[in-house]
Amino acid sequence: MHSFNVALPPTDRPDPVTEDLAPDDVTLADRAAVDRVEPPRVIEIGEVTAGIAVPEGRGVRFFSSSRDFDGLDGTVFRNTEQAARAARERIAARARSAAHRDPVAELRRRRA
Repeated sequence: MHSFNVALPPTDRPDPVTEDLAPDDVTLADRAAVDRVEPPRVIEIGEVTAGIAVPEGRGVRFFSSSRDFDGLDGTVFRNTEQAARAARERIAARARSAAHRDPVAELRRRRA
C-alpha cells in the first residue's frame, strides 16, 4: 500500500482534545494524544487510487475516489490498513466475478 501525507489547511475550529481546558491546563500528555492522531492517507490499489482515509473519532472514514470503491464510501474503519484491506478485497471479488462469467453470455449482453 502506498500512501503519503496530505497537507490540510489550518482551521479555526477548536482542538477537540484541549478545547475544554484553559491554556495553563494543557499538559504534555494532552499534546501527545493530539500528535498520535493518524494523518489522512491516500489508499492506492496497484495503480488505482481507491480513496482517502481521514481520521475520525477512534478510526478513519473512507472517501472513495473511483466508482469501483463507491460501496465503501463513508464507511468508518478502525485504521487505514483495515480500509486498504477492504479496498483490496473489493477489487479481488470483482476480478473473481469477471473470471467466472460466461464469455458468450457477456458478448450477448453487450450487444443487447
